[in-house]
Amino acid sequence: MKNSILLAILGVLIIFSNASQISAQKNGGKLHTPAKGSAERAAILESLRGNQPVIFSVNYLRVHHGWAWVDFTPLDAETKKPTAEGSPSLLHLENGKWRVMDLSKVPEDPDDPLGAEDASAVFVKNLRQTFAGVPADIFPAPSK
Repeated sequence: MKNSILLAILGVLIIFSNASQISAQKNGGKLHTPAKGSAERAAILESLRGNQPVIFSVNYLRVHHGWAWVDFTPLDAETKKPTAEGSPSLLHLENGKWRVMDLSKVPEDPDDPLGAEDASAVFVKNLRQTFAGVPADIFPAPSK
């Protein structure tokens, strides 16, 4: 019984992974926002979830050439109340799976205290130097 449940879960994960990969290949050449309920969006959010029983309020999500920038707030799955402050994340599609990149590797600029929170031109430049191949168009326009 346990083996059949594990196999079923594994099968669902493989389907999501394959669907996400197909969607990314189909849209890979174009900047896009994965639709709510799409396999690509589900795979991106699943990589952010980890083992936390949360859902997400997605404030911003853009994908291009296997890279995604997402700004989200995790919410308790039952109460729908925030469980933490919102935060942005950079993800990369590697071997069919979305992987969260470590933004602490991006050099900090003392004149840009918001860093990833505002995705300023300086932060994006430093991020793109840290993670080669990240397209500039996935980032929101910084606030003034």
